[in-house]
Amino acid sequence: MKEHVKRSKKRDRMKNHPCFSEEAHDKFGRIHLPVAPACNIRCGYCDRRFDCVNESRPGVSSVLLDPDEAVARVGELVERNERLTVVGVAGPGDPLANEETFRTFRQLNRIYPDLLLCVSTNGLNLPDRLEDLVRAGVRGLTVTINAVFPETALKICSWINYRGKVYEGLEAAEILCANQWRGLLNAIDAGMTVKVNTVLVPGINEADIPYIAWSAGRKGADVMNIMPLIPQADFAHIEKPSPGALHAVRLECGKYLKQMSHCRQCRADACGTLNEDGDMEYELLASRMGEEYCETLN
Repeated sequence: MKEHVKRSKKRDRMKNHPCFSEEAHDKFGRIHLPVAPACNIRCGYCDRRFDCVNESRPGVSSVLLDPDEAVARVGELVERNERLTVVGVAGPGDPLANEETFRTFRQLNRIYPDLLLCVSTNGLNLPDRLEDLVRAGVRGLTVTINAVFPETALKICSWINYRGKVYEGLEAAEILCANQWRGLLNAIDAGMTVKVNTVLVPGINEADIPYIAWSAGRKGADVMNIMPLIPQADFAHIEKPSPGALHAVRLECGKYLKQMSHCRQCRADACGTLNEDGDMEYELLASRMGEEYCETLN
């Protein structure tokens, strides 16, 4: 009975979440708050520049905000757009490596208890900080898992910074993989709605991805989002997977875990529905300009 209630709550939560529900992606919107600049791992596909205003990809933000600024912007935006139902922190670094993330969520949970709070993380600090997330009111979790085997993870992530110590090579990969899977299971047990993100890196992790889907599905994850590599940084020489290759992997993994196919690989300051390629600062400026323009007509 308890498990049934938990599943029911999670379904209700997913209904209005544009990332977890394909039916909601063009009806409800989200705000990504760029309050987390620091990162604790080094991935080969990640470009750590965060001020690329003309790009739309993870890790990109036109501004960095402190928690007070972020909460104030949420207030302005949700007041003008009732379709904004979800607020998340997805970077531009890793949210769980930044105390600002937790300060932001605590304030939002107190002031806007009806908003769904979400976080996206690489999972390294997830076992250590899960309880803090739950206490701050976070109910939606996305964890990026690119490998089952540390030998594969090693080819994608070269070092980690865990509990103040830097690890490299296979040791780093082993710690990262262990923490990701332990954190995933802990989050599911805590009643969170959980999405697994996986970056398809041709020639590196194709063989691992079905195992990720199988393992995450058995543990009770809700959905999986397999994203094509964006060739950049250390992986600039690797060709982006074709739509056909991406579809084939999703089809295989769909046997084990529900697949998300409407991801837009959003910016760390994205705002609006998924089919709107807007960032938070643009949306805020547009709404202010519209309001001021209306005032000139009166």
